[in-house]
Amino acid sequence: MLYCGFSVPFPENLVKYRDKSRKMRYNISSADPCTDFKRKRVLQNMNKNETYALITDSAADLSDHLLQAMGVISIPLNVFMKDSPAQPCTLRGAAFYDALKSGQVACTSAANLSVFRETFSKILEDGKDILYISFSSPLSCMCATARIAAEELHQEYPTRRIVIVDSLSASLGQGLLVYHCAEQKERGMSLDELAAYAEVTRLKVMHWFTVDDLMFLKRGGRVGVMSAFAGALLGIKPVLHVNNEGKLAAVQKIRGRKNAVLELGKHYAEECTDKESTVFIAQANALDAAEMLKSALLHEHGAKHVIIGEIGPVIGAHAGPGAVALFYLGTSREA
Repeated sequence: MLYCGFSVPFPENLVKYRDKSRKMRYNISSADPCTDFKRKRVLQNMNKNETYALITDSAADLSDHLLQAMGVISIPLNVFMKDSPAQPCTLRGAAFYDALKSGQVACTSAANLSVFRETFSKILEDGKDILYISFSSPLSCMCATARIAAEELHQEYPTRRIVIVDSLSASLGQGLLVYHCAEQKERGMSLDELAAYAEVTRLKVMHWFTVDDLMFLKRGGRVGVMSAFAGALLGIKPVLHVNNEGKLAAVQKIRGRKNAVLELGKHYAEECTDKESTVFIAQANALDAAEMLKSALLHEHGAKHVIIGEIGPVIGAHAGPGAVALFYLGTSREA
């Protein structure tokens, strides 16, 4: 989960000031994204006249608190253990990754059509349109299933619209895109404007990550058996990214865990276009490594706002325990 909360009361604690035109303004910025969104939604009173809903899915690794603060709905993907496929996996955090370390195998699948229909229908019945930002289509069929649901529901709700944007992203990369879209929605962007913004911004969301155990990538077909075996023996850690096609791509082989994690920060220093913008770090039961990366970003690479979150079971089933990922707005994904 993202480390944020609602402990700060919002409207009465907003800092008032006057701009050059002598109009009263409010400073609603803080280090806590949950508090920021709660303040904005109260101050702007957007809920009463919202014409569309913003939806994503659980591959975005956004915490329940932040989703609620942003007013974003999340559709869950399915996670289950291989030895009990009929039962949804309820393990989270350290318990989930401890299970993987003990040899249990986690499997994932997209939400089925009925889940999309039910989620979308509730919003359409309320007289609102929908913008759904999906998990990368090369990595899941969430986007394709959503399109089928949208086509079917158009017959039932001909005056309503469902717009689907393939994020071409994963984990908190997808989450960062949703985060920025939620900000723009709060500022008053229309459905069409926000969809266009998401289409342009998605390829500016940089994904860099490393994993602690290559065997988890090997299970997903990302590296060969011999590569995984050799990497384990030599202490080689891969540095990967998500390319413009929304696919995982190996870019570097780094010797040593610490060096691989810090290498992510070097990519940030070279590619980030706005050091004031929010940076997300995602970690799979690897908080110490994430904190080390955060410190490097803040003290060596000029980052201003860095938030550490958790890689949930959907992504963690394939990345494995110890994975660390970095997400920020940059220039181009192509390495």
